[in-house]
Amino acid sequence: MHGAAHVAVLVGAAVALGLPAERVRPTVHAALTAAATWAVLGGTTLSREADAVDTLLRDEDLDGARQRLTHLVGRDPSELGPGEIARAVVESVAENTSDAVVAPLVWGAIGGVPGLLGYRAANTLDAMVGHRTPRLERFGWAAARLDDVLNLPGSRLSAVLAVLLGPDHAGACRAWHRDARAHPSPNAGPVEAAFAGALGVRLGGTNVYAGRTEHRAVLGDGRPVEARDIVRARTLADRVGLGAVVLSALAAGRARRRPR
Repeated sequence: MHGAAHVAVLVGAAVALGLPAERVRPTVHAALTAAATWAVLGGTTLSREADAVDTLLRDEDLDGARQRLTHLVGRDPSELGPGEIARAVVESVAENTSDAVVAPLVWGAIGGVPGLLGYRAANTLDAMVGHRTPRLERFGWAAARLDDVLNLPGSRLSAVLAVLLGPDHAGACRAWHRDARAHPSPNAGPVEAAFAGALGVRLGGTNVYAGRTEHRAVLGDGRPVEARDIVRARTLADRVGLGAVVLSALAAGRARRRPR
């Protein structure tokens, strides 16, 4: 109960902070929305970290790549080879394109500045306390469940865009519909499966988190991930992000023109 109250207060405060932006002149509203969108989106950091790991792998600096990978994922990188490091990066690029880029744009289109700030507050709370650990599970369950719900539209849109804009439309669609439900996350599953199919690679498998081994279902039926697939995943993520920008702008424009 305390977790739910904590989430309600903090997310509600973020939404309330954005409400005045919905009562100003159109030009001011556009400027405030642009500023809030810039502040909320996380695509730049994602791209920078993925590129850094890619550069280290190309330079054959395996220890450096393992260390830099910890900026993107929570798994133990100490025993990972180049292919497993690349797989972790591709999975992170897919998942974070959805929750750090596409989902905020969706909620900005739906709810304007309040939607943007509310989504980012919920997503940040989930990252801070929404973990399945004995210490945080009872407190963080509300943040985790709210984040799951808020990411539903963004993850599905991300998967659709990966199907439409990726290099293998049929493969992306097939992997999404066949494999997504086997993923432990209801939102990472669709987008990671769609990316796997679009890129012709296999994602998922065995991961180690703080000494705990987790065996996940394989997504896609292509070849194992290679270091060169990081750039391919980044290119697809850029296309998905751009597609989401266009669709969200069109949706927000239509909503703004609607009579009140």
